Amino acid sequence: MNDFAAEPADLRAAELDAARRVLASGWFILGAEVEAFEREWAARCQKRHAVGVGNGLDAIAIGLRCLGIGPGDEVITTPVTAFATVLAILQVGATPVFADVDALALLDIDSASRCLSGSTRAVIPVHLYGRIADMGRWQQFCRDKRIHLVEDCAQAHLARWRGQVAGAFGAFGAYSFYPTKNLGARGDAGAIVTGDASLAERAARLRNYGQRDRYRHDEAGVNSRLDELQAAILRARLGWLDRFTADRRRIARELRGRIDNPTVTPLPAAPEEEQDVHHLFVVNCPERDRLAQHLEARGVQSLVHYPIPLHRQAPCAALRKDPRGLPRAEAHAGTCLSLPCHPQLRDEELSRIVDAVNAFR
Repeated sequence: MNDFAAEPADLRAAELDAARRVLASGWFILGAEVEAFEREWAARCQKRHAVGVGNGLDAIAIGLRCLGIGPGDEVITTPVTAFATVLAILQVGATPVFADVDALALLDIDSASRCLSGSTRAVIPVHLYGRIADMGRWQQFCRDKRIHLVEDCAQAHLARWRGQVAGAFGAFGAYSFYPTKNLGARGDAGAIVTGDASLAERAARLRNYGQRDRYRHDEAGVNSRLDELQAAILRARLGWLDRFTADRRRIARELRGRIDNPTVTPLPAAPEEEQDVHHLFVVNCPERDRLAQHLEARGVQSLVHYPIPLHRQAPCAALRKDPRGLPRAEAHAGTCLSLPCHPQLRDEELSRIVDAVNAFR
């Protein structure tokens, strides 16, 4: 699914130079590299502020705290996402509520409307698989309902809707830089992006024990600091992101155009190319598990994102959901399969994937 060892030698050299720069500086936590990455990432996301944190889960949780969301509040989100999305809501003491997904496996706005209650404070659409939806509808929905729009951008680095970048539409956007992400660190890392100066200021305090100044704590924060080494590596990798995104889009076009098997259906293409950065290339197949075994036997790895929808997970079993149920989420979880779509994929490997998929019966 990924081949980090095949990344360009120039990129590896830039990462090593970044690491040497940090080691030579003698400063390893919340220093010049973090500040520089925050400026650079905020600019790429078209927001005034970015706050580096330890991981994508903490980015959501810290952001929710900055909005005053906690015990007694409900947050609507999707059951088709990584558990971190819901765990962040639980960690601040709020209650997740599950809405169904649409035909693209993205949060369905009509289902979200049925999940509203007097306790609803926010909705978190997840830009799943690297695709951003019609964010104008979500902005209008949240304005009409007087709730916060929060974006989980963990898989959608610099995906755009009508020219605006993921994370630019709501109160804040939460990014993960886990190594497998389109922009990945060499360990855990994350960031909040926002146009709200007060939210950014508080997030910067909360990530560092709640400190305003050294040893002066305004509130009880957490330890979730993007370290200098990861920030420096992210700065090196940021220069390659556009090229790698173009490679992912090319590979996705090839897969979509060449897969020809009536039992294997790729998710439909986005209306505009810039809406999808193809963190994953996902197909649906009614015999998904047998397809995965077939591919493995032909030397093609695949993964399921995600086999168990969150409302079926033990910690979430009692949580409220759309009163009409979550049939599309359950159907997608039972048939989805992710195929390799990383920038290092060679032409002969791409052909092997297509041939293996088309040979499945």
